[in-house]
Amino acid sequence: MHAGFQALRQQCPMNFVRPVRTIALTEAVEVDVARIDAAWSHARKTFGKAGPFLFGRFSAADAMFAPVVNRFRIYDIPVSRGARDYMAAMAALPAWKAWTSDAEAEAWRIEKYDAL
Repeated sequence: MHAGFQALRQQCPMNFVRPVRTIALTEAVEVDVARIDAAWSHARKTFGKAGPFLFGRFSAADAMFAPVVNRFRIYDIPVSRGARDYMAAMAALPAWKAWTSDAEAEAWRIEKYDAL
């Protein structure tokens, strides 16, 4: 994630406190979203039988995709039902809840990211 999906990262900055709302996506972002959705689906179908995460149990792959899950959520990006289920499993993690709570407790904001 840190070096890929550049269109998604540029158009949909990471932001836990932005109100959930849809934005118009560029074609390049839609391509990134489709690739990610397909990768998640493949991982879950092929390796994920033992749990709700990409490879069943929570792994480094899930940690790396956490920022993508956040972006898909806050920009209300349409994805498959399987991707939504995966996102719900991520959001149910205690670490996710702590991450959200800590972000909400921050006093400062970067206005250009909240305005998107």
